[in-house]
Amino acid sequence: MTDNNIYTNDGTVTLKHERAIKRKTGNWKACPFILGNECCERLAYYGMSTNLVNYLSDRLNQGNVCASTNVANWAGTCYATPLLGAFLADAYFGRYWTIASFSIIYFIGMTLLTLSASLKALQPICDADATTCHPTSTQTTLTFVALYLIALGTGGIKPCVSSFGADQFDETDVRERKKKSSFFNWFYLSINIGALFAASVLVWVQMNVGWGWGFGVPAVAMGAAVVFFFSGSSLYRIQKATGSPFVSLFQVVIASFRKINVKPPKEKSLLYETIDTESQIVGSRKLEHTDKLRFFDKAAVEMDSDRNKATRNAWKLCTVTQVEELKCVIGLLPVWATGIIFAAVYSQMSTMFVLQGNTMDQHIGPNFRIPSASLSLFDTLSVIFWAPVYERILIPIVRRFTKHERGFTQLQRMGIGLLISLFSMMAAAGLEVVRLNYVRTHNLYNEETIPITIFWQVPQYFLIGCAEVFTFIGQLEFFYDQAPYAMRSLCSALSLTTIALGNYLSSVLVQVVAKVTTENGKPGWIPDNLNEGHLDYFFGLLAILSLLNLVVYVFIAKSYTYKKVSGLPN
Repeated sequence: MTDNNIYTNDGTVTLKHERAIKRKTGNWKACPFILGNECCERLAYYGMSTNLVNYLSDRLNQGNVCASTNVANWAGTCYATPLLGAFLADAYFGRYWTIASFSIIYFIGMTLLTLSASLKALQPICDADATTCHPTSTQTTLTFVALYLIALGTGGIKPCVSSFGADQFDETDVRERKKKSSFFNWFYLSINIGALFAASVLVWVQMNVGWGWGFGVPAVAMGAAVVFFFSGSSLYRIQKATGSPFVSLFQVVIASFRKINVKPPKEKSLLYETIDTESQIVGSRKLEHTDKLRFFDKAAVEMDSDRNKATRNAWKLCTVTQVEELKCVIGLLPVWATGIIFAAVYSQMSTMFVLQGNTMDQHIGPNFRIPSASLSLFDTLSVIFWAPVYERILIPIVRRFTKHERGFTQLQRMGIGLLISLFSMMAAAGLEVVRLNYVRTHNLYNEETIPITIFWQVPQYFLIGCAEVFTFIGQLEFFYDQAPYAMRSLCSALSLTTIALGNYLSSVLVQVVAKVTTENGKPGWIPDNLNEGHLDYFFGLLAILSLLNLVVYVFIAKSYTYKKVSGLPN
């Protein structure tokens, strides 16, 4: 048996820095620990964040606009910090140690938040009827310190766990490479299994038992996530850190401008590339030349002064692989930008959907009341339903027609999700029109809740969940697959920043809408009393933005060129 059959051929090693043996490491045998870690971590995150807008409103005495803005800003930060974590993982620590170290920060933040909601000395003083609380500046500050410690901790986990899981499959092995696509589906399914418990049981605990228990259980779940991760250490395949991934990209840019007057040859074989079978970039494999962004091909044009190896300058002459890696990053950016509107739509589940649900009848029978934030469990159930349906039923059916091994291409999959998200906003707007008509007809402007069951929100949550299966899972796979090999964590983080910017966009939209629509003493679209507002207009605005975004996405997807790896088996 040759070394190629015994060991992995993608450069992975064990935690002891020994070459990874295929039958003893990685593959599906390592994945249960990674999926278990992700399930518990997401339970912790969603258990704390799903109902956060109500915690800020009830315990920190913040209004609808202020609370939803703070939640959107915090959630946005949770998806921006992955850029830091990903850079450290790719450049210095590797994915394994980045996940391990940032998990500790995450756990500290969860513990501090639990203490702030449990200890009497740290809790805001509330009136006898518990309808109004009076937090001190210290108590408010402590809550936000805990929240932003969590945001920092999650920054080292989010971009690395999915990539770390994908690293367990050797891309040079045809059989293992096909399993990798399935991993992303099951990975996202594990996220939503954790979220299901969070949105159902934990939200009920927070609203009916107390915030101390409601935050304490997620803190314990985060501890379990750490235990899961370390338990699989002996089975993991680990990609080594490669140093700063930006140096190679900057070399191409500088070399291209230094040869700005040089015309690249039409014959791609004349461009410079090493004769070795592997790329000279540590942690990468050779890429084939593509015809897009030909300006940067100048960096690979070999001049007379470049032929002497002793005087060859990496800032004047780059390989075709280096050039193509820069093209990959640039090519990802337009696709990345179209994810921002989708993320803004997705963020409504933790803000406007919850506020809308607060105004509706939340009772199941005469005695049981379901918290409005718990309706997000229908988003989770939708993902749990659609993820295996997509994997087991949809892909085989579509594959018969498209002849593509994944059924849909990654870009097609993401586009379908963008379309479905548009229908979600239309459903939310339609429900709000019905709700406001009922308010006007029965003159219920001053009523806190309207006798329309909250379960009419189920379609909008279910559609968001379906859209996630197509767009978010497609993004995970697309950004991992199309990223330069030495930048996979960073590009995974890049995909997550769409969620950050989507939350920030939602926050900006809320602030702008609130300011513009409250001129001349009007209540505006999103007043504290939604019965006097027009939340349907806000959902309609998001639907229009989603439609425009979809049109732009189709144009971008049609012009996109997938990267071509030299020598990779089909």
